[in-house]
Amino acid sequence: MKEAKGRIVIVDDDAEMRSLLQDFFVGEGYHVNCFPLASAALDALGKNGALASDQGEGDIDVIISDIKMPQMDGLEFTTKVQALRPEIPMILMTAFGSIETAIEALQKGAFHYVVKPLKLAEMKVNVERAIEHRNLQRDNTALRQAVKRNWSLGNVIGKSASMKAVFDLVSRVSQATANVLITGESGTGKEMVARAIHESGPRSNKPFVAINCTAIPENLLESELFGHAKGSFTGAIQRKRGLFEEAEGGTLFLDEIGDMNVQLQSKLLRVIQERKVRAVGDNITKDVDVRIVAATHKDLKLAMKEGRFRDDLYYRLSVIPIVIPPLRQRPEDIPLLAEHFLKKYAATNNLKVTGFTKRAVAKLTSLKWEGNVRELENMIERAVVLCTGSLIDAADIPTPDTESAEGFFSGATGDFPTVTQLEERYIKLVLEKTGGRKDKAAQILGMNRRTLYRKEREYGLIPHDSPEDEAAHADEHAE
Repeated sequence: MKEAKGRIVIVDDDAEMRSLLQDFFVGEGYHVNCFPLASAALDALGKNGALASDQGEGDIDVIISDIKMPQMDGLEFTTKVQALRPEIPMILMTAFGSIETAIEALQKGAFHYVVKPLKLAEMKVNVERAIEHRNLQRDNTALRQAVKRNWSLGNVIGKSASMKAVFDLVSRVSQATANVLITGESGTGKEMVARAIHESGPRSNKPFVAINCTAIPENLLESELFGHAKGSFTGAIQRKRGLFEEAEGGTLFLDEIGDMNVQLQSKLLRVIQERKVRAVGDNITKDVDVRIVAATHKDLKLAMKEGRFRDDLYYRLSVIPIVIPPLRQRPEDIPLLAEHFLKKYAATNNLKVTGFTKRAVAKLTSLKWEGNVRELENMIERAVVLCTGSLIDAADIPTPDTESAEGFFSGATGDFPTVTQLEERYIKLVLEKTGGRKDKAAQILGMNRRTLYRKEREYGLIPHDSPEDEAAHADEHAE
Protein backbone atom coordinates (compact mmCIF):
# COMPACT_ATOMS: atom_id res chain seq x y z
CA MET A 1 0.00 0.00 0.00
CA LYS A 2 1.34 3.40 -1.01
CA GLU A 3 2.31 5.62 1.94
CA ALA A 4 0.19 8.77 2.38
CA LYS A 5 1.79 12.15 1.61
CA GLY A 6 0.57 13.45 4.94
CA ARG A 7 -2.27 13.50 7.46
CA ILE A 8 -4.91 16.24 7.26
CA VAL A 9 -7.74 17.08 9.64
CA ILE A 10 -10.70 18.96 8.11
CA VAL A 11 -13.18 20.77 10.40
CA ASP A 12 -16.29 22.35 8.84
CA ASP A 13 -19.99 22.24 9.70
CA ASP A 14 -20.78 22.34 5.96
CA ALA A 15 -21.06 18.67 4.93
CA GLU A 16 -20.71 19.51 1.25
CA MET A 17 -17.48 21.44 1.82
CA ARG A 18 -16.07 18.65 4.02
CA SER A 19 -16.84 16.09 1.33
CA LEU A 20 -15.32 18.26 -1.42
CA LEU A 21 -12.05 18.75 0.46
CA GLN A 22 -11.87 15.15 1.62
CA ASP A 23 -12.37 13.74 -1.88
CA PHE A 24 -9.82 16.15 -3.33
CA PHE A 25 -7.03 15.49 -0.82
CA VAL A 26 -7.62 11.73 -0.69
CA GLY A 27 -7.27 11.81 -4.47
CA GLU A 28 -3.97 13.71 -4.01
CA GLY A 29 -2.63 10.92 -1.80
CA TYR A 30 -3.34 12.28 1.69
CA HIS A 31 -4.94 10.57 4.68
CA VAL A 32 -7.92 12.72 5.81
CA ASN A 33 -10.01 12.85 9.00
CA CYS A 34 -13.16 15.01 8.97
CA PHE A 35 -15.18 16.59 11.82
CA PRO A 36 -18.38 18.68 11.67
CA LEU A 37 -17.61 20.53 14.92
CA ALA A 38 -14.44 21.99 16.42
CA SER A 39 -15.24 20.44 19.81
CA ALA A 40 -15.27 16.95 18.25
CA ALA A 41 -11.92 17.61 16.60
CA LEU A 42 -10.45 18.82 19.91
CA ASP A 43 -11.61 15.67 21.67
CA ALA A 44 -9.89 13.54 18.99
CA LEU A 45 -6.68 15.61 19.21
CA GLY A 46 -6.66 15.53 23.01
CA LYS A 47 -4.67 13.27 25.30
CA ASN A 48 -7.01 10.29 25.13
CA GLY A 49 -8.42 10.94 21.67
CA ALA A 50 -8.05 8.89 18.50
CA LEU A 51 -5.67 11.52 17.06
CA ALA A 52 -3.61 12.08 20.24
CA SER A 53 0.09 12.66 19.63
CA ASP A 54 1.04 9.29 21.14
CA GLN A 55 -1.46 7.31 19.06
CA GLY A 56 -0.67 5.56 15.79
CA GLU A 57 -2.72 8.10 13.84
CA GLY A 58 -1.71 11.05 16.00
CA ASP A 59 1.05 12.60 13.89
CA ILE A 60 -1.14 15.21 12.19
CA ASP A 61 0.54 17.40 9.55
CA VAL A 62 -2.04 20.15 9.04
CA ILE A 63 -5.54 21.19 10.14
CA ILE A 64 -7.96 22.92 7.74
CA SER A 65 -10.81 24.63 9.60
CA ASP A 66 -13.72 26.90 8.77
CA ILE A 67 -13.97 30.08 10.84
CA LYS A 68 -17.75 30.49 11.07
CA MET A 69 -19.07 27.40 12.88
CA PRO A 70 -21.66 26.75 15.63
CA GLN A 71 -20.67 26.16 19.28
CA MET A 72 -17.01 27.07 18.72
CA ASP A 73 -15.73 29.25 15.86
CA GLY A 74 -12.44 28.77 14.05
CA LEU A 75 -10.60 31.52 15.96
CA GLU A 76 -11.41 29.98 19.34
CA PHE A 77 -10.57 26.57 17.90
CA THR A 78 -7.17 27.92 16.79
CA THR A 79 -6.43 29.22 20.29
CA LYS A 80 -7.28 25.86 21.85
CA VAL A 81 -5.24 23.90 19.28
CA GLN A 82 -2.25 26.18 19.93
CA ALA A 83 -2.47 25.31 23.61
CA LEU A 84 -3.02 21.60 22.96
CA ARG A 85 -0.93 20.82 19.85
CA PRO A 86 1.08 23.96 18.93
CA GLU A 87 3.23 22.03 16.46
CA ILE A 88 0.33 21.52 14.00
CA PRO A 89 -0.05 24.31 11.39
CA MET A 90 -3.62 25.50 10.82
CA ILE A 91 -5.20 26.87 7.64
CA LEU A 92 -8.42 28.82 8.31
CA MET A 93 -11.08 29.45 5.67
CA THR A 94 -14.12 31.68 5.65
CA ALA A 95 -16.67 33.20 3.30
CA PHE A 96 -16.61 36.38 5.37
CA GLY A 97 -13.08 37.45 4.67
CA SER A 98 -11.69 40.71 5.98
CA ILE A 99 -8.28 42.09 6.86
CA GLU A 100 -9.28 42.30 10.53
CA THR A 101 -10.29 38.64 10.66
CA ALA A 102 -7.13 37.60 8.81
CA ILE A 103 -4.89 39.50 11.21
CA GLU A 104 -6.71 38.07 14.23
CA ALA A 105 -6.39 34.54 12.83
CA LEU A 106 -2.64 34.93 12.29
CA GLN A 107 -2.19 36.49 15.73
CA LYS A 108 -3.85 33.45 17.28
CA GLY A 109 -1.30 31.22 15.60
CA ALA A 110 -2.86 30.27 12.25
CA PHE A 111 -0.38 29.29 9.56
CA HIS A 112 -2.46 30.69 6.70
CA TYR A 113 -5.84 32.21 5.89
CA VAL A 114 -7.99 31.67 2.77
CA VAL A 115 -11.29 33.12 1.59
CA LYS A 116 -14.16 31.11 0.09
CA PRO A 117 -14.99 30.22 -2.63
CA LEU A 118 -11.90 28.06 -2.51
CA LYS A 119 -9.58 27.30 -5.40
CA LEU A 120 -8.53 23.70 -4.88
CA ALA A 121 -5.20 24.12 -6.68
CA GLU A 122 -4.37 27.05 -4.41
CA MET A 123 -5.48 25.09 -1.35
CA LYS A 124 -3.21 22.24 -2.40
CA VAL A 125 -0.23 24.60 -2.52
CA ASN A 126 -1.09 26.00 0.92
CA VAL A 127 -1.29 22.49 2.38
CA GLU A 128 2.06 21.53 0.82
CA ARG A 129 3.68 24.62 2.33
CA ALA A 130 2.14 23.90 5.72
CA ILE A 131 3.43 20.32 5.64
CA GLU A 132 6.89 21.53 4.60
CA HIS A 133 6.80 23.87 7.61
CA ARG A 134 5.73 20.94 9.82
CA ASN A 135 8.57 18.79 8.52
CA LEU A 136 11.07 21.57 9.24
CA GLN A 137 9.77 21.69 12.80
CA ARG A 138 10.26 17.93 13.09
CA ASP A 139 13.82 18.19 11.73
CA ASN A 140 14.74 20.91 14.19
CA THR A 141 13.11 19.04 17.08
CA ALA A 142 15.17 15.98 16.14
CA LEU A 143 18.31 18.12 16.14
CA ARG A 144 17.55 19.46 19.60
CA GLN A 145 16.89 15.97 20.92
CA ALA A 146 20.14 14.80 19.33
CA VAL A 147 22.09 17.49 21.14
CA LYS A 148 20.59 16.30 24.43
CA ARG A 149 21.65 12.68 23.86
CA ASN A 150 25.04 11.25 24.78
CA TRP A 151 26.65 13.21 21.98
CA SER A 152 28.24 15.74 24.26
CA LEU A 153 30.79 15.94 27.03
CA GLY A 154 30.70 19.23 28.84
CA ASN A 155 30.59 21.81 26.05
CA VAL A 156 32.13 19.44 23.49
CA ILE A 157 29.52 18.15 21.02
CA GLY A 158 29.70 15.43 18.38
CA LYS A 159 28.16 12.15 17.30
CA SER A 160 30.82 11.06 14.79
CA ALA A 161 32.83 7.92 15.51
CA SER A 162 36.00 9.99 15.94
CA MET A 163 34.40 12.27 18.54
CA LYS A 164 32.84 9.33 20.37
CA ALA A 165 36.36 7.92 20.63
CA VAL A 166 37.52 11.25 22.10
CA PHE A 167 34.63 11.23 24.60
CA ASP A 168 35.49 7.67 25.62
CA LEU A 169 39.16 8.55 26.12
CA VAL A 170 38.32 11.69 28.08
CA SER A 171 35.96 9.80 30.40
CA ARG A 172 38.72 7.30 31.15
CA VAL A 173 41.65 9.68 31.59
CA SER A 174 39.69 12.22 33.64
CA GLN A 175 39.91 9.95 36.69
CA ALA A 176 43.69 9.66 36.42
CA THR A 177 46.43 12.15 37.37
CA ALA A 178 48.65 11.66 34.31
CA ASN A 179 49.47 14.66 32.11
CA VAL A 180 47.57 14.97 28.83
CA LEU A 181 48.64 16.44 25.48
CA ILE A 182 45.80 17.51 23.19
CA THR A 183 46.64 18.10 19.54
CA GLY A 184 44.46 19.42 16.75
CA GLU A 185 44.04 22.28 14.33
CA SER A 186 43.14 25.75 15.56
CA GLY A 187 39.48 26.04 16.39
CA THR A 188 38.80 22.35 17.01
CA GLY A 189 37.96 22.90 20.68
CA LYS A 190 41.11 21.81 22.49
CA GLU A 191 40.41 23.98 25.53
CA MET A 192 36.86 22.62 25.71
CA VAL A 193 38.25 19.09 25.85
CA ALA A 194 40.73 20.16 28.53
CA ARG A 195 37.87 21.60 30.61
CA ALA A 196 35.86 18.40 30.12
CA ILE A 197 38.80 16.37 31.47
CA HIS A 198 39.00 18.63 34.51
CA GLU A 199 35.25 18.82 35.18
CA SER A 200 34.76 15.05 34.80
CA GLY A 201 37.48 14.14 37.28
CA PRO A 202 38.17 14.32 41.01
CA ARG A 203 39.79 17.77 40.66
CA SER A 204 36.56 19.39 39.40
CA ASN A 205 36.04 21.31 42.67
CA LYS A 206 39.52 22.82 42.37
CA PRO A 207 40.72 25.59 40.00
CA PHE A 208 41.02 25.19 36.24
CA VAL A 209 43.63 27.73 35.17
CA ALA A 210 44.32 28.36 31.48
CA ILE A 211 47.12 30.27 29.80
CA ASN A 212 47.93 30.76 26.14
CA CYS A 213 51.68 30.52 25.79
CA THR A 214 51.55 32.58 22.58
CA ALA A 215 49.57 35.45 24.08
CA ILE A 216 52.14 36.24 26.82
CA PRO A 217 55.47 37.87 25.85
CA GLU A 218 58.40 35.51 26.40
CA ASN A 219 60.00 37.74 29.04
CA LEU A 220 56.79 37.67 31.11
CA LEU A 221 55.70 34.06 30.61
CA GLU A 222 58.10 32.67 33.24
CA SER A 223 56.77 35.13 35.83
CA GLU A 224 53.17 34.27 34.89
CA LEU A 225 53.79 30.54 35.32
CA PHE A 226 56.03 30.51 38.40
CA GLY A 227 55.41 33.90 40.01
CA HIS A 228 58.05 36.38 41.11
CA ALA A 229 59.53 37.75 44.32
CA LYS A 230 59.26 41.40 45.32
CA GLY A 231 62.06 43.41 43.73
CA SER A 232 63.13 40.58 41.43
CA PHE A 233 62.99 42.95 38.44
CA THR A 234 61.97 46.50 37.63
CA GLY A 235 58.27 46.88 38.33
CA ALA A 236 58.06 43.89 40.70
CA ILE A 237 56.74 45.98 43.59
CA GLN A 238 55.25 43.02 45.41
CA ARG A 239 55.31 39.24 45.41
CA LYS A 240 53.18 37.63 42.71
CA ARG A 241 51.75 34.13 42.82
CA GLY A 242 52.30 32.15 39.63
CA LEU A 243 49.69 30.11 37.80
CA PHE A 244 51.07 26.86 39.21
CA GLU A 245 50.20 28.14 42.68
CA GLU A 246 46.84 29.48 41.47
CA ALA A 247 45.96 26.02 40.10
CA GLU A 248 46.96 24.18 43.30
CA GLY A 249 44.99 20.95 43.55
CA GLY A 250 43.42 21.52 40.16
CA THR A 251 44.40 21.64 36.50
CA LEU A 252 46.78 23.94 34.62
CA PHE A 253 45.98 24.18 30.92
CA LEU A 254 48.97 25.22 28.80
CA ASP A 255 47.56 26.18 25.42
CA GLU A 256 49.89 26.40 22.40
CA ILE A 257 52.72 24.78 24.32
CA GLY A 258 54.58 24.39 21.02
CA ASP A 259 55.32 28.14 21.01
CA MET A 260 57.20 28.09 24.33
CA ASN A 261 60.93 28.85 23.98
CA VAL A 262 63.43 26.08 24.74
CA GLN A 263 64.90 27.80 27.80
CA LEU A 264 61.52 28.03 29.50
CA GLN A 265 60.75 24.46 28.42
CA SER A 266 63.62 23.25 30.57
CA LYS A 267 62.28 25.11 33.62
CA LEU A 268 58.81 23.69 33.03
CA LEU A 269 60.30 20.20 32.77
CA ARG A 270 62.01 20.63 36.15
CA VAL A 271 58.73 21.69 37.79
CA ILE A 272 56.96 18.64 36.33
CA GLN A 273 59.71 16.27 37.49
CA GLU A 274 60.19 17.71 40.98
CA ARG A 275 56.61 18.89 41.60
CA LYS A 276 58.13 22.00 43.10
CA VAL A 277 58.03 25.59 41.84
CA ARG A 278 60.38 28.48 42.53
CA ALA A 279 59.33 32.05 41.81
CA VAL A 280 61.54 34.31 39.70
CA GLY A 281 64.06 36.03 41.97
CA ASP A 282 63.31 33.76 44.92
CA ASN A 283 65.43 30.99 46.48
CA ILE A 284 62.56 29.14 48.14
CA THR A 285 60.75 26.27 46.43
CA LYS A 286 57.14 25.29 47.07
CA ASP A 287 55.44 21.96 46.57
CA VAL A 288 52.69 22.01 43.95
CA ASP A 289 49.99 19.48 43.18
CA VAL A 290 48.80 20.34 39.69
CA ARG A 291 47.68 18.22 36.77
CA ILE A 292 48.97 19.58 33.47
CA VAL A 293 46.94 19.44 30.31
CA ALA A 294 48.80 20.91 27.34
CA ALA A 295 47.61 21.61 23.81
CA THR A 296 49.07 22.62 20.48
CA HIS A 297 48.17 22.85 16.81
CA LYS A 298 51.81 22.31 15.83
CA ASP A 299 53.61 19.10 14.93
CA LEU A 300 55.74 18.64 18.06
CA LYS A 301 57.56 15.59 16.67
CA LEU A 302 58.80 17.72 13.77
CA ALA A 303 59.70 20.48 16.25
CA MET A 304 61.75 17.95 18.22
CA LYS A 305 63.68 16.92 15.10
CA GLU A 306 64.41 20.58 14.40
CA GLY A 307 65.52 21.24 18.00
CA ARG A 308 62.63 23.60 18.80
CA PHE A 309 61.01 21.34 21.38
CA ARG A 310 62.63 19.19 24.05
CA ASP A 311 62.16 15.44 23.67
CA ASP A 312 62.05 14.85 27.42
CA LEU A 313 59.36 17.52 27.94
CA TYR A 314 57.28 16.07 25.10
CA TYR A 315 57.23 12.62 26.68
CA ARG A 316 56.43 14.10 30.11
CA LEU A 317 53.46 16.00 28.68
CA SER A 318 52.25 13.34 26.27
CA VAL A 319 51.61 10.57 28.77
CA ILE A 320 48.09 10.45 27.36
CA PRO A 321 47.78 11.93 23.85
CA ILE A 322 44.37 13.03 22.55
CA VAL A 323 43.92 14.02 18.92
CA ILE A 324 40.92 16.21 18.01
CA PRO A 325 39.90 15.62 14.36
CA PRO A 326 39.19 18.68 12.18
CA LEU A 327 35.54 19.49 11.49
CA ARG A 328 35.83 18.67 7.77
CA GLN A 329 36.53 15.05 8.71
CA ARG A 330 33.35 14.76 10.77
CA PRO A 331 30.54 16.44 8.81
CA GLU A 332 27.87 14.54 10.76
CA ASP A 333 28.74 16.75 13.75
CA ILE A 334 28.00 20.00 11.92
CA PRO A 335 24.17 20.01 12.30
CA LEU A 336 24.46 19.28 16.03
CA LEU A 337 27.00 22.05 16.56
CA ALA A 338 25.01 24.48 14.43
CA GLU A 339 21.85 23.83 16.47
CA HIS A 340 23.80 24.33 19.70
CA PHE A 341 25.23 27.67 18.55
CA LEU A 342 21.86 28.81 17.17
CA LYS A 343 20.18 28.32 20.55
CA LYS A 344 23.09 30.06 22.28
CA TYR A 345 23.10 33.19 20.11
CA ALA A 346 19.33 33.43 19.68
CA ALA A 347 19.07 33.56 23.48
CA THR A 348 22.03 35.94 23.83
CA ASN A 349 20.59 38.39 21.27
CA ASN A 350 16.95 37.85 22.31
CA LEU A 351 16.01 36.82 18.76
CA LYS A 352 13.28 34.41 17.66
CA VAL A 353 15.36 32.33 15.26
CA THR A 354 14.27 28.74 15.82
CA GLY A 355 16.14 26.54 13.36
CA PHE A 356 17.53 25.84 9.90
CA THR A 357 15.98 24.92 6.58
CA LYS A 358 17.14 21.69 4.94
CA ARG A 359 18.99 23.77 2.33
CA ALA A 360 20.87 25.59 5.09
CA VAL A 361 21.91 22.34 6.80
CA ALA A 362 23.05 20.91 3.47
CA LYS A 363 25.13 24.02 2.77
CA LEU A 364 26.67 24.02 6.24
CA THR A 365 27.64 20.37 5.83
CA SER A 366 29.21 20.97 2.42
CA LEU A 367 31.60 23.74 3.51
CA LYS A 368 35.24 22.95 4.41
CA TRP A 369 35.44 24.88 7.71
CA GLU A 370 39.17 25.52 7.68
CA GLY A 371 38.69 27.43 10.94
CA ASN A 372 36.87 24.39 12.37
CA VAL A 373 34.31 24.73 15.19
CA ARG A 374 35.36 28.32 15.95
CA GLU A 375 34.63 29.36 12.36
CA LEU A 376 31.27 27.55 12.42
CA GLU A 377 30.32 29.28 15.67
CA ASN A 378 31.17 32.71 14.24
CA MET A 379 29.18 31.93 11.10
CA ILE A 380 26.10 30.85 13.05
CA GLU A 381 26.26 33.92 15.29
CA ARG A 382 26.34 36.14 12.21
CA ALA A 383 23.47 34.23 10.56
CA VAL A 384 21.33 34.45 13.71
CA VAL A 385 21.82 38.22 13.93
CA LEU A 386 21.22 38.89 10.23
CA CYS A 387 18.43 36.36 9.59
CA THR A 388 15.15 38.07 8.66
CA GLY A 389 12.85 35.12 9.41
CA SER A 390 12.46 32.43 12.04
CA LEU A 391 14.55 29.90 10.08
CA ILE A 392 18.09 30.32 8.77
CA ASP A 393 18.17 29.54 5.05
CA ALA A 394 21.07 28.79 2.70
CA ALA A 395 21.15 32.43 1.57
CA ASP A 396 21.94 33.50 5.16
CA ILE A 397 25.16 31.46 5.09
CA PRO A 398 28.00 33.09 3.14
CA THR A 399 30.21 30.89 0.98
CA PRO A 400 34.00 31.23 0.76
CA ASP A 401 33.64 33.41 -2.33
CA THR A 402 31.55 35.90 -0.32
CA GLU A 403 33.63 38.88 0.72
CA SER A 404 35.42 37.99 3.93
CA ALA A 405 36.43 40.37 6.69
CA GLU A 406 40.05 40.02 5.57
CA GLY A 407 39.03 40.80 2.01
CA PHE A 408 37.09 43.85 3.10
CA PHE A 409 39.92 45.30 5.17
CA SER A 410 42.46 44.50 2.48
CA GLY A 411 40.43 46.43 -0.08
CA ALA A 412 39.30 49.15 2.31
CA THR A 413 42.82 49.95 3.51
CA GLY A 414 44.61 49.68 0.18
CA ASP A 415 44.73 53.45 -0.20
CA PHE A 416 45.72 54.02 3.46
CA PRO A 417 42.55 55.81 4.56
CA THR A 418 42.17 57.74 7.79
CA VAL A 419 40.42 56.00 10.68
CA THR A 420 37.36 58.17 9.98
CA GLN A 421 37.28 57.10 6.32
CA LEU A 422 37.67 53.45 7.32
CA GLU A 423 34.80 53.79 9.80
CA GLU A 424 32.59 55.28 7.08
CA ARG A 425 33.34 52.38 4.74
CA TYR A 426 32.69 49.78 7.43
CA ILE A 427 29.38 51.34 8.50
CA LYS A 428 28.29 51.43 4.86
CA LEU A 429 29.22 47.73 4.43
CA VAL A 430 27.32 46.65 7.56
CA LEU A 431 24.24 48.62 6.49
CA GLU A 432 24.37 46.93 3.09
CA LYS A 433 24.74 43.46 4.62
CA THR A 434 21.79 44.05 6.99
CA GLY A 435 19.57 45.46 4.26
CA GLY A 436 19.50 48.86 5.95
CA ARG A 437 18.05 47.48 9.20
CA LYS A 438 19.31 49.95 11.79
CA ASP A 439 18.76 47.79 14.88
CA LYS A 440 20.85 44.92 13.58
CA ALA A 441 23.47 47.20 12.03
CA ALA A 442 23.87 49.08 15.33
CA GLN A 443 24.14 45.76 17.19
CA ILE A 444 26.93 44.51 14.90
CA LEU A 445 28.74 47.86 15.03
CA GLY A 446 28.55 47.96 18.81
CA MET A 447 26.82 51.35 18.98
CA ASN A 448 23.32 52.54 19.82
CA ARG A 449 20.89 53.67 17.12
CA ARG A 450 21.29 57.38 17.88
CA THR A 451 25.03 57.11 17.35
CA LEU A 452 24.48 55.21 14.10
CA TYR A 453 22.04 57.87 12.83
CA ARG A 454 24.54 60.58 13.71
CA LYS A 455 27.35 58.76 11.90
CA GLU A 456 25.15 58.28 8.81
CA ARG A 457 24.36 61.99 8.84
CA GLU A 458 28.02 62.94 9.21
CA TYR A 459 29.09 60.69 6.35
CA GLY A 460 26.22 61.74 4.08
CA LEU A 461 24.69 58.24 4.06
CA ILE A 462 21.23 59.75 4.69
CA PRO A 463 19.94 63.18 3.59
CA HIS A 464 19.84 65.81 6.32
CA ASP A 465 16.12 66.35 5.77
CA SER A 466 15.15 62.66 5.77
CA PRO A 467 12.60 61.27 8.29
CA GLU A 468 15.38 59.16 9.79
CA ASP A 469 17.49 62.27 10.30
CA GLU A 470 14.62 64.09 11.97
CA ALA A 471 14.01 61.06 14.20
CA ALA A 472 17.67 61.00 15.15
CA HIS A 473 17.54 64.71 16.06
CA ALA A 474 14.42 64.09 18.14
CA ASP A 475 16.13 61.23 19.98
CA GLU A 476 19.19 63.35 20.67
CA HIS A 477 17.10 66.24 22.02
CA ALA A 478 15.10 63.79 24.13
CA GLU A 479 18.31 62.81 25.85
